[in-house]
Amino acid sequence: MEERITLILKDSLAVQEATITKNYAQVIQAINVITEAFKKGRKLILFGNGGSAADSQHIAAEFIGRFQKERKSLPAIALTTDTSILTSLANDYGFETIFKRQIEGLGKEGDVAIGISTSGNSVNVIEAVKIAKKKGLKTISLTGNKGGKLADLTDINIDVPSSVTARVQEAHICVCHCICEIVEENLS
Repeated sequence: MEERITLILKDSLAVQEATITKNYAQVIQAINVITEAFKKGRKLILFGNGGSAADSQHIAAEFIGRFQKERKSLPAIALTTDTSILTSLANDYGFETIFKRQIEGLGKEGDVAIGISTSGNSVNVIEAVKIAKKKGLKTISLTGNKGGKLADLTDINIDVPSSVTARVQEAHICVCHCICEIVEENLS
């Protein structure tokens, strides 16, 4: 068991190291885009499925509350938290529309939309990014497995070089924490 634990943790570290090597410039771009949006009174909108839904909620909470510093609340929302909206949209229009319709109603030009998909091919995330771009939102994707279809659709793609979902999710949350910390510092 000790060997397996060590192997998992070392694999996670290796994926995170490869992620920053591959995405250093993209992470800086994301930090700058989010910082500027907050400075202009715009909001951050996050969305994804499964573990990526949980990551969306986690990061929105870091901005609404605080990450490491006491500061004013920053406008961030996860599109995964309202079960009435999610279930009515899935029922009435189809699951692929659950984020798209929310972006249509909530997104404003100058906002930032972050779509999270470990495969880069989640149809509902892709549809939301498409409408976000049409509405003038800046778009960022967090992906794995070479970025999938999302890589070419977003303004900034942060792609974790792994096809193992758990490793991709671990790197996503580490990247998001890095973004939270530096955006918070930029706004202090």
